[in-house]
Amino acid sequence: MKPTVPEVLPLMQTVYARNAVGCCLHILLDDGNIKNHHAEFCLKQARELAHADCIALAEKIVLMSQSQRWKLSHHREKRHAGN
Repeated sequence: MKPTVPEVLPLMQTVYARNAVGCCLHILLDDGNIKNHHAEFCLKQARELAHADCIALAEKIVLMSQSQRWKLSHHREKRHAGN
C-alpha cells in the first residue's frame, strides 16, 4: 500500500528540522527530481550515511507515485517543522 502525502509529512518535517535543505532527500524534495531512480538514489544515500530519519522517509517515498512525490516537493509547509 502506498503511503499518503499526509502520512509522510511528519517524517519530512523531521528531516527539515535537522537539515534545512532536505539532507539525503535534497535532490527529490528541494530540486523536484521525482522519478523512481531519484527516490532509490536518496534511499541508498541515506543508508550509506546511516541517517535514520532520512532512511525512514526515503523508504516511504520509494513506494509513492511520481505525482505524490511532486506534491511533497512542492509542499509549502515542509520547511516549517515545529513552527
